[in-house]
Amino acid sequence: MKVFISVDMEGISGVTHWDEVNMTKEESALFRKQMAAEAAAACEGALVAGADEILVEDAHDAGRNISAAELPPPARLLRGLGGSPFMILQELDSSFDAVVLIGYHARAGNSGSPLSHTMIGDYAAIKLNGRDVSEFTLASYTAAYHGVPVAFISGDQSICDEAAQFNPHIRTLAVKYGKGNLTVSMHPLEAVEGIRSGVARALERDLSQALIPLPERFQLEIRFRKHTQAYTAGFYPGAKMADDFTVQFEAVDFFDIWRFILFTTR
Repeated sequence: MKVFISVDMEGISGVTHWDEVNMTKEESALFRKQMAAEAAAACEGALVAGADEILVEDAHDAGRNISAAELPPPARLLRGLGGSPFMILQELDSSFDAVVLIGYHARAGNSGSPLSHTMIGDYAAIKLNGRDVSEFTLASYTAAYHGVPVAFISGDQSICDEAAQFNPHIRTLAVKYGKGNLTVSMHPLEAVEGIRSGVARALERDLSQALIPLPERFQLEIRFRKHTQAYTAGFYPGAKMADDFTVQFEAVDFFDIWRFILFTTR
């Protein structure tokens, strides 16, 4: 079994403040260690389920938060920003059997986390086919694009609830919930054990049930926080301004949606 594990940071147990996910801040060191521990637990769960190939992507910020030495062999680690439009699932292809998402978080415009956002803070909201979407949603469609199911997600309660509603065949583990500027988290060791056992159970079943179909067409709408950002994004080929803050873009190929996102985040 070949498993792809994408690891973000805002949904890691205990993480509450932006300084804790900024590698240039001293206080982030403790939480990067927990990020690595939760990633390692996902690897261990995959190994229990029979995985013989594991690729872990450090999918937070610059992608340099985890060291390969913190993961169990034979896991390989993808570090850094490769520049692919498939940002949070770089190097995923149809040869993988399952995707696991660790440390994911509430979407932009959602009150379930003090760190809620989608992709970058410049986006006030992203809608796809009329529905507010998160990085989990984008990752799910990316996996489906390659014919790979998302089997498991951990993170805050909000994103786990969204995942369960979006695809009831995904196994979830909420390691915390947020209210205002606070979070309430389970003990870090409990989070690690829950991820380890949860991933193992998620991968030991019929994974075909978790595979979702792709829509035939995609209508993307991004609302920017600044009208100047929307104005610039509106010059992307095929894009149009819906209002001073909102840009719309349509595509049949989901890759083109990611390409639009990539070039409007720069």
